Amino acid sequence: MSETVKKRQLPVWQESILLVVIAMVMAVVVKAFFLQAFYIPSESMEPTMLVNDKILVQKVSYWTGDPQRGDIVVFDDPGGWLDASEDAKASNPVQKALEVVGLFPTGGHLIKRVVGVGGDRVACCDEQGRLTVNGRSIDEPYLRDPAANSETRFDVIVPKDHLWVEGDNRGNSADSRVHQGDPGGGFIPVDAVVGKAWVRVWPWKRMGFIRGTDAFAEVPDDPPAKRE
Repeated sequence: MSETVKKRQLPVWQESILLVVIAMVMAVVVKAFFLQAFYIPSESMEPTMLVNDKILVQKVSYWTGDPQRGDIVVFDDPGGWLDASEDAKASNPVQKALEVVGLFPTGGHLIKRVVGVGGDRVACCDEQGRLTVNGRSIDEPYLRDPAANSETRFDVIVPKDHLWVEGDNRGNSADSRVHQGDPGGGFIPVDAVVGKAWVRVWPWKRMGFIRGTDAFAEVPDDPPAKRE
């Protein structure tokens, strides 16, 4: 009996190849449905995120729902938002292979905070220079420089299935405000969202879960009429 079992066992080299293939398939599945690694390419999300921070983005939150106000999301470049320095990708075969399975931080994406969802009226600013959403003034303690928030004035209605996104570093963030003149008006399609920022994994001194915010908790669902 032992000889029969022994004959049925795969050679070590074949077992090793099989295990590697299984591991890669599982990694691809995890990347597609659960987690993916990214890095922060610019200063636009400071102080919440710093340049070259490595983060994990989770996709589970959006299996049955859309992004919510206050979420920090990673999304595909809708077209022309990234410059060459921010669009860096894997540069060698090993990095490219790791990128495919989600183990190498992916470039070619942006990370911003959702401040308006479909149907919202988002405007800047009130008398204190604060963002307003559906007529409610928003206190945003995560901003690097609150005074910079009022540098760009706007008043928009977010289309259905779209988002209005802004960086926490309002004085240095090429976000929805800057791209209002582009095709799409600066709005991000919901289906361009890859996932929600979840955990910072590097640098190790700042490792930890990325906390949410209750800044938008009191925003009413019905926006006031927009003055023409």
